[in-house]
Amino acid sequence: MTDTITIRRPDDWHVHLRDGAMLDLVAPFTARQFARAIIMPNLAPPVTRVDQAAAYRNRIIAAAGPAFTPLMTTYLTDDSDPDEIERGHREGVWIAAKLYPAGATTNSASGVTDIGKIARVLERMERIAMPLLVHGEVTDPAVDIFDREAVFIDRILLKTLGNFPGLKIVFEHITTRHAADLVISASFPNLAATITPQHLMLNRNALFEGGLRPHAYCLPVVKREEHRLAVRKAAVSGSPNIFLGTDSAPHVVGAKESGCGCAGLFNAPYAIEAYAQVFDEEQALDRLEGFASEHGPRFYGLPLNVDRITLERGGELVPTAIGEVVPFGAGTRFGWQLVA
Repeated sequence: MTDTITIRRPDDWHVHLRDGAMLDLVAPFTARQFARAIIMPNLAPPVTRVDQAAAYRNRIIAAAGPAFTPLMTTYLTDDSDPDEIERGHREGVWIAAKLYPAGATTNSASGVTDIGKIARVLERMERIAMPLLVHGEVTDPAVDIFDREAVFIDRILLKTLGNFPGLKIVFEHITTRHAADLVISASFPNLAATITPQHLMLNRNALFEGGLRPHAYCLPVVKREEHRLAVRKAAVSGSPNIFLGTDSAPHVVGAKESGCGCAGLFNAPYAIEAYAQVFDEEQALDRLEGFASEHGPRFYGLPLNVDRITLERGGELVPTAIGEVVPFGAGTRFGWQLVA
């Protein structure tokens, strides 16, 4: 048993930093652990133009510090312009485009209503080697919320992979055995997936322990234990197409503990500690560096980070609140602590 691990500084391939005062509060926590992060564009209004993304990037750097590199994305709508998508990518303003099915999650009302409406955009992205990031759930109200990821695979993802075989797709925050098995199978070399701490550590019982638990509510919602175990197996598998993406998504307490109960967990403050605990429990600490620091950059065609971080066994107590936000793991300890 080792009590200290040192790995390349990791990157977060899926994070919500919000804007304004919330951005100032949460960005330093991501920058403390990660060298780079894929920034979600679902602000209000969403980031759909090159100038919006460039301005948002500047605000993030001001909040997080110049050592942190935000990797920007554009928000796809039914009316997205292939020329604007290509211009932003060519100018280095954004690295990928995000597909939110309309109504699937926070600030997704302007998302795509039918993937057929963005066929020209996807054709252009395939040609210029620009990755597509997908929130993989259908929004059909007739589909049970716990089945929406599996149905998305059958109805939308498999068809998209077939229609655009050269398009890199990141299936974000996977939560089911169906998604894990698909990516691990390597049937589609251009398909990758990110995995969050909460979907490695929680099953759907966490939503109802002693009452309704809004701070365990995120989208995609946590699933049955069989799915959690399948996702854990995928995370520690060593697959080069599986990598870290926290989906850290802060909301103030009033928005979480309300009739709305907004979806999203703020896991950024102790993200790498949570992942280290999972890999330790699975006796796979030797694979943590690949998952956290190597697979993502290689999939995106970016260089690996040079500097390193060190974690020690024995975590600190997670505070019950950070500002007006309750962090993931509040009042508990993870098994590891970031020390350098």
